[in-house]
Amino acid sequence: MSSSVQLFQDQKYHELKGQCLQQGQLFEDPEFPASDESLYYDPAAKGKVEWKRPKDLCEDPHLLVDGMSSHDFHQGKLGNCWFVAACSCLALRKSLWQQVIPSYQEQEWDPQSPRKYAGIFRFRFWRFGEWTEVVVDDLLPTENGELIYCHSNVRNEFWSALLEKAYAKLAGSYQALDGGCAAEALVDFTGAVADSINLAEGKYGEVISEQMKLFEDLMKVHKRGGFISCSISESLGRPSEAETEMGLIVGHAYSVTAIRKLRLGERLLFSFQAQKLFMIRLRNPWGKKEWHGAWSDSSEEWKKVSDSERKDLGLTVENDGEFWMTFEDWCKNFTDVDICRTVNTSFFSLHKTWEKEMMYGAWAKHPEPLLNRSGGCFDNRETFLQNPQYLFDVKKAEDKVLVSLQQEDRRRYKKEGKGDNITIGFEILKVEDNRRYRLHKLTVQERVATSPYSNTRSVFLRRSLQRGRYVLIPTTYTPGVPTKFILRLYTDVPSKLRELKADRPEMTCWSLLCGYPRRVTQIKVHSAEGLQKQDRSGGADPYVLIKCEGQSRRSAVQHGTTSPVFNTQVIFYRKDVDSPVTIQVWNSRLLSDRFLGQAVLAASPGEPCEQQRLRLRARGGGEAAELPGHISVTVLSSDDLAEL
Repeated sequence: MSSSVQLFQDQKYHELKGQCLQQGQLFEDPEFPASDESLYYDPAAKGKVEWKRPKDLCEDPHLLVDGMSSHDFHQGKLGNCWFVAACSCLALRKSLWQQVIPSYQEQEWDPQSPRKYAGIFRFRFWRFGEWTEVVVDDLLPTENGELIYCHSNVRNEFWSALLEKAYAKLAGSYQALDGGCAAEALVDFTGAVADSINLAEGKYGEVISEQMKLFEDLMKVHKRGGFISCSISESLGRPSEAETEMGLIVGHAYSVTAIRKLRLGERLLFSFQAQKLFMIRLRNPWGKKEWHGAWSDSSEEWKKVSDSERKDLGLTVENDGEFWMTFEDWCKNFTDVDICRTVNTSFFSLHKTWEKEMMYGAWAKHPEPLLNRSGGCFDNRETFLQNPQYLFDVKKAEDKVLVSLQQEDRRRYKKEGKGDNITIGFEILKVEDNRRYRLHKLTVQERVATSPYSNTRSVFLRRSLQRGRYVLIPTTYTPGVPTKFILRLYTDVPSKLRELKADRPEMTCWSLLCGYPRRVTQIKVHSAEGLQKQDRSGGADPYVLIKCEGQSRRSAVQHGTTSPVFNTQVIFYRKDVDSPVTIQVWNSRLLSDRFLGQAVLAASPGEPCEQQRLRLRARGGGEAAELPGHISVTVLSSDDLAEL
């Protein structure tokens, strides 16, 4: 077994199977026994359930019959349509379900050698950043000789019932799977990145341009191995599982099984004289109850499509729970979409490759503010920065960044009444180019991105960021809520994601010899104006150089302007408080850069905190000669190194 796979409850599949075969017994799982405690977390919930093995339910049991398809199974009595919708999606990708059901052929029943069967199976789930192997026996809950939960539409096929049992074991009980989100199960099946879209809030049913952008995005997700499910919110005044006029079920998870562009009409020699339709195919996990509107299975619209095209689309006029609809109707009738994006990190790929960084973290309460790591969202100004902080760099002029924040699965806490997801989200701040320690006060930093805040297990954000240094702050919505999380960051080039743990520079033996900082100073150079013209067109290519005690930071060059906007931030920990901060403006040239002027600042704690407009001067002490131009800066200093 790969060293990267963790064993749930330390159960070793091959070892347990070997013991059963040696003793001539079928496996009975002591960690998830065939009893009410495995069915329910609520002690008041009881049922007349008999646990039976597949051999007691049919003559010729199999794990898989004729491979796996999205039509293989139905939901059963449990309210876990979200899990079944996720299974429908998983069944479409053989490479992925083979990861969840490892060595499926070796696990299969062998009618020729019944003595090799030990009643034990194993499944793998991506659980909080690691692949985890879960072992189960084949005792399944039944009533009147019928499986009561997820089951195949083929009587002797059991992969879905056994997979559901392994997932229930991970959650603590079958009842813990009642109610959920398809994206959560898909993340557990694949390790993908989950994203949610509210179709009503985004006005995708009304704004055609937004609708087309979403269609192209979802088609790309589907083509690249991602998964999509959708549902209709109960908040529209309709109860859960109510049926709409068009045959759709409220509060019910549907899996998206295809997204296609369909052409209607004749193809001529040089062109299409055709109408283009944007279509989406869905599956109801119940295996029945379909859309009654345009392009439903037996609607008149399909007469416009040739038999070969219908066959290519896989159209079947049966009440099998699968149906087509136009993308426009889909946007108007559904309210919520869960997307699982498989982010490509392989270098051997034709598609865009992302650099991935992953960090484990936790929100933890502590009465000491500098040690507290559970400060709540940005609205809690006094405590917001008392959260974990993560630093990363954007090296390109502009880079698209994907961020996924995932809290631990809380289903297993349902017995204690703490099984609900916590509302989480995160902020991204553009900070000083040389920051190395935790933020303690928001001053010159820019708030550049805020994720949605949601009580889903994962929160996702995609954003383009300019070159620079950033701090990402994951938070719970309210302060003082402890739980663990994983943070995943994807960028085009390596971002060097790391947690900021220290509040100030460390005091070492070397500090006693060379001195320890006595003051911290933040500088933000906003802009300059009226600079001396440097070329025939009347422009310049200026940049700023900020210097302090032998340290210096340089901004990017702003091309073709004498009124540049820099927005450059730096921070210095100063040992010699009498040594000034110098801000110089230079013009970038091919052979040697030209000095345009400077401002020299004492940067003491008592100086104004507001933005200042300073005259550029020549080099030299005292009141050096004035030069053309001004710079706008904000300077803050403190003798408390853990204040800024």
